[in-house]
Amino acid sequence: MKDVGSHNGEMMRRGRVEVVCGSMFSGKTEELIRRLKRAQFAHQRVEIFKPSIDVRYSEEEVVSHQGNSIMSTPVDSSASILLLADDTDVVGIDEAQFFDEHIVEVCNELASRGIRVIVAGLDLDFKAQPFGPMPQLCAIADEVTKVHAICVRCGALAYVSHRIVAGEKQVMLGEKDEYEPLCRECYNLIHST
Repeated sequence: MKDVGSHNGEMMRRGRVEVVCGSMFSGKTEELIRRLKRAQFAHQRVEIFKPSIDVRYSEEEVVSHQGNSIMSTPVDSSASILLLADDTDVVGIDEAQFFDEHIVEVCNELASRGIRVIVAGLDLDFKAQPFGPMPQLCAIADEVTKVHAICVRCGALAYVSHRIVAGEKQVMLGEKDEYEPLCRECYNLIHST
């Protein structure tokens, strides 16, 4: 692993884990794509992965709600990422909440190899409970960026992706017809009645 100098003279290790988290419609995927495209522009070797169950916009691309996209490799398990991420400088992972708990070990292993790992995912599910491996990913991350949507009811910063259709399964792929971003107060008002 090679050390590189930062803009202020400090030495940084290249291998690191960056997590971008928040509710739906907060710009997580948009931020992931932005960081990955900057790395590509800098001629870094970039690999992008997403869970194969996420086919909302495209089977092979990571696509933001705003329509920006970047090619990716759909995978069924986090172990596949380790196998496919050889000879790369930057690994992007979208919708990390849908991966198995081994995604944490995978990200740590990649970072230990000197790879910059950028992960995006929902930190809370529709019941405002920590979602899948996201709490552990935030704990091991070198940097966590929490992005916020705007509450559709009052305009405050959103806290959770509120499900507006029936269903109790934690994993239910959807968009604006199934979910809305709500602040903590508006979410609590709905669930206190």
